[in-house]
Amino acid sequence: MIEVEIHQAFEGIDLDQGAIETLIETICHGYQVADAMVSVAVIDDVETCRLNAQYLNHEGSTDCFSFDLTDETDTRRHFEVIVNGEKALEQARLRGHSDQAELALYVTHGMLHNLGHDDLVENQANKMHAEEDRILDSLGYGIIYHHDLKRDLT
Repeated sequence: MIEVEIHQAFEGIDLDQGAIETLIETICHGYQVADAMVSVAVIDDVETCRLNAQYLNHEGSTDCFSFDLTDETDTRRHFEVIVNGEKALEQARLRGHSDQAELALYVTHGMLHNLGHDDLVENQANKMHAEEDRILDSLGYGIIYHHDLKRDLT
């Protein structure tokens, strides 16, 4: 069973909890994760900067954090995904798609990190971003990360 818990600390974005739950369930099923507890938190830019300094020793903002909190003796997976709702609003406007699509991109990105994807090396990042677009497109969001390619193909 996939359980999803959503905490919205940043109120500036209209959060579709059902869509986020469907997204997470789709990702889990696609990666053969049948039993998981996934916590999603939507926070603002100030809190994102604080967490970025605290956990990654980085200065400034970011789009998401992901933590695999699964105990090695537990068969149930435990994931935490923290997304920057304020950045999602800003980037959605700049990139010409909905804030829901941008937020879904951040959740997908965090989930894929928890499931073993990495984006530190260019070829790995390209694979990860292609997988994000595949998942989001399959759920009707369209091609979000490579939005510029979508326009070039039409």
